[in-house]
Order: sequence, then structure tokens, then C-alpha cells
Amino acid sequence: MKLLLTYDISDTKSRTKVATLLEGYGYRVNFSVFELDIKKYKLEELLKSIEEFCDKEDSIRVYAFSADTIEKSYDLNSKRPKPFEKKSSYVN
Repeated sequence: MKLLLTYDISDTKSRTKVATLLEGYGYRVNFSVFELDIKKYKLEELLKSIEEFCDKEDSIRVYAFSADTIEKSYDLNSKRPKPFEKKSSYVN
């Protein structure tokens, strides 16, 4: 599954823990945005872990992408990797 996970977490300590956790699963494309190429069961594990650090007012959003959508995606900065381009830091 190719996903984009975004978060808005108010507590700095929790936000840092979530970011560190996500770095083990995907590629950071912005401060609070990660591209994930992940199997469903791994996603479920990840989301359970993230939930431990979230309060009611925090936001965690997951957007799924089809192969067709990914082909049409791009970064305006040509020096950066293409969306969902394989990175050595990915854990599947």
C-alpha cells in the first residue's frame, strides 16, 4: 500500500516520538508528512503505536494512492526524489 500520512500533534514530546516512529516506516517529505510503502498488517501496527501518543485535538490523516495516481504525482523541485520512489530507509 502506498500512503501519505500527515499529522498535527500539539505536544512536542509526543510529536517527536511519532516522527521518530514514522522514520522507521517511510520517507519524510515534509515536517509532518511521510510517504509510506507498507503492508496492511504493518500499517495496523504502526497506527496502534501512533495512537498511544495522540490526544483528542491531534490530527493523524492517512491518504491511500492508486498506481495511476502515483504516476501522475510529482515534486516541483526536480532535485528531490519522485513521489514514492524507493528509498533505502523503507521497511516493508
